[in-house]
Amino acid sequence: MHFFKFNSEKLRIKSLIIRASKFFLLIILSAVCLSLTADIYRSVCFVYDGDTILLGGGDSVRYIGIDTPEIDHKGRKSEFMAQVAREFNIKLVKGARVKIEYDRERKDQYGRRLAYVFLENGDMVNAILVRKGLANVMLKTPNVKYKAQLLDCQREAMKERHGIWSRSPATEEKYYLGNKNSYRFHRPNCPFGRKVSKNDIVRFQSRYEAFWAGYSPCKQCRP
Repeated sequence: MHFFKFNSEKLRIKSLIIRASKFFLLIILSAVCLSLTADIYRSVCFVYDGDTILLGGGDSVRYIGIDTPEIDHKGRKSEFMAQVAREFNIKLVKGARVKIEYDRERKDQYGRRLAYVFLENGDMVNAILVRKGLANVMLKTPNVKYKAQLLDCQREAMKERHGIWSRSPATEEKYYLGNKNSYRFHRPNCPFGRKVSKNDIVRFQSRYEAFWAGYSPCKQCRP
C-alpha cells in the first residue's frame, strides 16, 4: 500500500515539474518573440547617398533593385541629380525607424546588406526614389522580387519626366546592346557588350527604350 502511495506521489511531483517547465518555456519564448518584434524596425542614423544608409547598430544597407546618381567624393563633379537624391533620402529616412526585407542575396561584395527598406507606414523607400525620378531600376538576378513594382514606378517617372528623366542625353548612339542575363545595356563599341553571347543580346534603338525595358547602363561605357 505504501509502495503505491509513494509511486503516486512521485508521479504527481513529476507532473508538476513538467507543467512548471512548460510554463517557464512559454515565458522565455514569449520574451524572445517580443524581442524579435521590437527589432524589426531600426533607426537610420546616417545617410551616405541616395541609395545607401547606416542603421543603428552599425549595419550598412544598400537599397536593392535601384541605383541613384553617383556623388563624387573626390572633389569632381557628381552626376546629375546626385545631391538631390541624397537630400531627399535624408528627409525620408534619417532618424526614422525602418524595416528591411531581404531578397535571395543578403549582402554585396562590400559587406553591405542588400534590402528593400520600408517606412513605418508601409511605403517602400526603394520604390519612392524610383517614382520621384531620383533613381533608376537596377535589376540583378536572383534579386528580382519587386521587379514589376519598381519597373512600374520607373515608367511613370519617365512618362512624367521627373528628376533624372527631365534631361535628355547630349548624344545618342545609333543603337545599344542589352544583356538578357545581367539586365545591363552597352554602347555598340563597349568591350563588355561585345562579349555578350548572341543568344543573350537584345538590341535597343535608344537609351529610353532600354530603361523602359528595365535595363540599367553599363558602369564601364556609361551609355
